[in-house]
Amino acid sequence: MPAQHAPLNDDFAELATLPVVPARHYGRWLAGALVVVLTAQFLHGLATNPGWDWPTFFDYLLAESVLKAVWLTIQLTFYGTALGFTLGVLLAVMRLSRSPVLRAVAWTYVWAFRSIPLIVQLLFWFNLAYLYRELGLGIPFGPVFWTFETMHLVGPLAAAVIGLALHQAAYAAEIVRGGIIAVDSGQREAAAALGLPKARQLRRIVLPQAMRGILPNAANEIISLFKGTSIVSVMALGELFYQVQVIYGRNGRVVPLLMVATVWYIVLTTVLTVVQHAVERRFARGAEREPTPGPFRRAREALQRPPWAARLARRGQAPPGAAPEAPGTPEARAGGAR
Repeated sequence: MPAQHAPLNDDFAELATLPVVPARHYGRWLAGALVVVLTAQFLHGLATNPGWDWPTFFDYLLAESVLKAVWLTIQLTFYGTALGFTLGVLLAVMRLSRSPVLRAVAWTYVWAFRSIPLIVQLLFWFNLAYLYRELGLGIPFGPVFWTFETMHLVGPLAAAVIGLALHQAAYAAEIVRGGIIAVDSGQREAAAALGLPKARQLRRIVLPQAMRGILPNAANEIISLFKGTSIVSVMALGELFYQVQVIYGRNGRVVPLLMVATVWYIVLTTVLTVVQHAVERRFARGAEREPTPGPFRRAREALQRPPWAARLARRGQAPPGAAPEAPGTPEARAGGAR
């Protein structure tokens, strides 16, 4: 048997001696060089253009008023996300219900709040006392047992949270509903065959599988909500963008103050992106044996790998110090061993 595979081993040995020349990607190199030049010009302009006014930027980047505004922006994002997605899950379940009343109510809510601009909703809640001077508790269409004035019930912060949460719930409902209906119906049938109640089927079987489809879109909505909190400046609420406007309204330094807001938005969006990746990896454990490494891990591995290792791998050569392979392919070696 070994003699029958000798010519095959000779052919592979001869092929192994042939030089391997990598393909030249001149267009790719030209595009990369152009991008590097444009990036260098942009960075040079950032460093040398006096219009950016970097001393003013660093003076206000960690100013107390700016940090308080950043904290308020984080609070608005957290409350809007928590309340919005809680209501969104409820609306998604209502839309998937067999009850025509629940489906109609949920559909109408989503249709209405996706149609009305967010700024209109915020101003509506801010001016609630204009429409309803008093609210009360009692029997519907009957006597009222307890009333209270709405003048001081909904302040700017409460109006902002209510408006953001209700607006977010309409979009969250469609995201959650899309993730739920993407789960194979056989999963629900198997859970029902095991005798699990419907609530437990949704909580333990459907939602964990739907999270892989929900998370990317949900993260986009949370980031959009985080940046969309700047719209509450119409109510003179001291979030990040409003505070920056107040400062550059006093000193006239528009560009550096806008850069302060931009940097904080970038930093907090980056934190949300890292959290999103960690949560996605957690919910991918049941579907992937080796979850996709994150950008930081890929960057660390690229820095630890010698620069010549990738070139040798492309050429089919082993790096220095590696154990030499036996001649021939694994199939040929297996055939020779029989």
